[in-house]
Amino acid sequence: MWLPSYATPSERFLRILVVVFAVTVMLFLIAPLFIIVPLSFSQDPFFTLPVREYSLRWYADLFGNPRWMNAIFNSGVAAVLTTVLATTLGTLAALGIARPDFPARRVVMALLISPMIVPIVIVAVGSYLFFGQFGLTNTRAGLVFAHTALATPFVVITVTATLSTYDTNLTRAAHSLGASGLSAFFRVTLPNILPGVISGAIFAFATSFDEVVVALFMTAAEQRTLPVQMFSGIRDQINPTIMAAATMLLGLSIGLFAALSFLARKAAR
Repeated sequence: MWLPSYATPSERFLRILVVVFAVTVMLFLIAPLFIIVPLSFSQDPFFTLPVREYSLRWYADLFGNPRWMNAIFNSGVAAVLTTVLATTLGTLAALGIARPDFPARRVVMALLISPMIVPIVIVAVGSYLFFGQFGLTNTRAGLVFAHTALATPFVVITVTATLSTYDTNLTRAAHSLGASGLSAFFRVTLPNILPGVISGAIFAFATSFDEVVVALFMTAAEQRTLPVQMFSGIRDQINPTIMAAATMLLGLSIGLFAALSFLARKAAR
């Protein structure tokens, strides 16, 4: 029972009030997201609630249309490559910052997480101008590099938080037993901080897969990602296929959240 038997009536009322308030806030935040699910199964060529007739028409269009499938493929490839780069760079940066003798730690940390604070439009324009000097605009490589700059701060934060509870004496013990730096990292340090690294990788994947503003600046028609395709569909014409794509993204987000919750419980043990 979430209410102990010894609680006074006023405590019971207060706790019930807190639960009601929490549920109300949760519904306020989540209900607009889940309203797209029934719309994605509608037969009508426009948005209507309640749904008059259910159908898989728009899912068939999503997975049968070459434009949508190409957008899903581009998003998946960019997200995977971004995850690999961001996880590698973010983990290395976190390991350096976590060292007690690292100079100007706060300044470096502020610079590393600045892409999370700066408005995304500024990041997009800066990425376009910077990578344009190297001929990387309208290329998948340019998109991956720009997304890596956005995703790396999430890896740095999660890995740094994990390292704050890591016992560095384990690494010293490995070195005292003759292990090299790489051997100590892969056999001792990495297994202990792996939940934080994987959590950062999940955040990096979600950041890249769902990002639209930078992708609008950095991609051409051939590299158009799923969020860009959805944005174009809303701008040009209201196509209910967008609801099917949005439902798929919602399911992906729920899956990533479940994975993060599992990793959090595993790390707590």
